[in-house]
Amino acid sequence: MKTEACLFAGVAVFFLLTDAVYMWLSREPAGSAALTVCFLMASVIAFFCAVNHRRKGGRPEDRRDGRIHERAGALDFFPPHSGYPPLTALGAALLLLGIVYGLWLFIMGAAVTAAGILGMVFQFVDVDD
Repeated sequence: MKTEACLFAGVAVFFLLTDAVYMWLSREPAGSAALTVCFLMASVIAFFCAVNHRRKGGRPEDRRDGRIHERAGALDFFPPHSGYPPLTALGAALLLLGIVYGLWLFIMGAAVTAAGILGMVFQFVDVDD
């Protein structure tokens, strides 16, 4: 994560310098705002990577003598099958159609989308790690 933090810090410095030159030369607010947002987003990612490196230490892939088996093991729990993603997609479609056709369809779509999202979140809540 240290390498990634340095890379994104470099990107943030680039956007900061570009923003300063752009503001000085053009005095146009839209471009300056866009470059400022780019600087802030790159800074957030650099900060996240730096904090992760400090908190968790170096990874095996960061070292020259790192081995593949050091990173081996269970990654996470992946559900085998679920009916909730299609339900959520149907709810999102109804929600967006409700914007066009009326509030009644929008409310139905919001309810179906909420049911799908809650189902995905709580479907495997009892599964032990």
